[in-house]
Amino acid sequence: MRLILLGPPGAGKGTQAQRLVQKHGIVQLSTGDMLRAAVKAGTLVGLRAKAIMDRGELVPDDVVVTIVSDRIGEPDAKNGFILDGFPRTVPQAVALDKMLKEKGLKLDGVIELKVDGSILQSRIENRMREAAARGEQLRSDDDPEVLKRRVDAYKEQTAPLVDYYRWQGTLKSVDGMRAIDEVEAAIHKALTEKPPIRKPAPQETSPAKSSPIADGPKARAAAGQPAAKVRPKAPAKAAKSAAKKPKSGAAKAKTAAARRAAAKPAKGRSPARGKAAPRKSKR
Repeated sequence: MRLILLGPPGAGKGTQAQRLVQKHGIVQLSTGDMLRAAVKAGTLVGLRAKAIMDRGELVPDDVVVTIVSDRIGEPDAKNGFILDGFPRTVPQAVALDKMLKEKGLKLDGVIELKVDGSILQSRIENRMREAAARGEQLRSDDDPEVLKRRVDAYKEQTAPLVDYYRWQGTLKSVDGMRAIDEVEAAIHKALTEKPPIRKPAPQETSPAKSSPIADGPKARAAAGQPAAKVRPKAPAKAAKSAAKKPKSGAAKAKTAAARRAAAKPAKGRSPARGKAAPRKSKR
């Protein structure tokens, strides 16, 4: 199973990712962890990424995609993976789709954890108070100002991924404000339920071509349709019937005389060129 979890910081992606890892026997792949592992291993792409990060620049998409491609090719990712922190932008999502297609793979689902921004802020503040009461060290993102900046960055860069994956038909939205167990159950349901069968719209159905069998009396009776009215045959045209009648003897003689008259050359004209014939001298 190959999944992506989408949602703003504090939405509970990390908690749900760990539960999916345990339930399906897959691995959670963090972009930051993969970058650090590639740098530590001294791979070519890792060394390139280290040089870019040492200059204080962002690692370009092609480098990140190459690192992800190498990581999902390892044995522990054979059963599947959950991508954490990648993709962050639509261009990265396009590059990921291309890479998976080249490997003969595809995503099984993209889960969006929908949360309310104002409630999310209070959730983080409560988590900070509880951690402080237990004497635990606060997380780097357990700060209202840091959280606000991260949420703003998510809305600007990552939120368009929701529309991208919805257009692909792989997006499943889950209410992330519910209890942890309820969110887990909702994710499981979203991943296992079959998509509804799309029925064609009325304008998409084309009428069947008429045929003697389909339009016959028996077919109409079976379909509950009234019997077709039998139209009387149109009478033959008078001109055709008159042409077919035999001519009388007088009519035939009249026609023959007309034909001879038409064929006879005019008096005083040459039958060949239609010019006046020369007069013979009388001597």
